[in-house]
Amino acid sequence: MPIVDSEFKLKVFRCVEKIPQGRVMTYGQLAALCGAAWAAWEVGQIAHFGPTELPWHRVVSKKGYLANGYPGGKEHHKKMIEVDGIVVDSKYRIDIDRLLWFPKNL
Repeated sequence: MPIVDSEFKLKVFRCVEKIPQGRVMTYGQLAALCGAAWAAWEVGQIAHFGPTELPWHRVVSKKGYLANGYPGGKEHHKKMIEVDGIVVDSKYRIDIDRLLWFPKNL
């Protein structure tokens, strides 16, 4: 399996910065759009250590669950995503079918 390189990371950063308020993308979706469909876990690692000014709170699991490893935990992830007007249920899940965003251009 190929290794995620700095070019891949930059693609992830550019895509995440474009996620509009009130919408989300998934780790796997970001990985695929950035050229490495197998790299969802790696996108999570990039998010965990990436630039804090990016809207990482708008990245969720493929089933709409908030991230276990989000800085401050799921409760902080919930608070951040609720600022965007997104409702989070008691299982820390959002309505992925309604909120998933597909960029037209990267």
